[in-house]
Amino acid sequence: MTFAYYEGLVLDVFFTLFNIMGSFLIIYGGLRAMSGVFLIEVLKKPYSYQQVRKELTNKIVFGLEFFIAADVLETVRNPTQEELLLLGMVVLIRTVLGYFLSKEVTEYELD
Repeated sequence: MTFAYYEGLVLDVFFTLFNIMGSFLIIYGGLRAMSGVFLIEVLKKPYSYQQVRKELTNKIVFGLEFFIAADVLETVRNPTQEELLLLGMVVLIRTVLGYFLSKEVTEYELD
């Protein structure tokens, strides 16, 4: 077995791990947001929707960063021109999405 085989295997493992971590962060953020809404609506706890939304947005943005890292690794493994263009578009879309989500949390009162 050659070095390229092991290199591809390592990249595949980290690609999968980064995708799993990104998914986990977004799912975890969604579950925490649901519990926050439950605390507010059902148990009438003094918890704000602004805090719930801020925590959810932070988890989504952080999860997107892991997806971007996974896409970069996939492109390193198979660096065709088509893959590079696709990576550029995906990174651009996710970066813009992350920017506006972060901006929403920091600039607007959401309650």
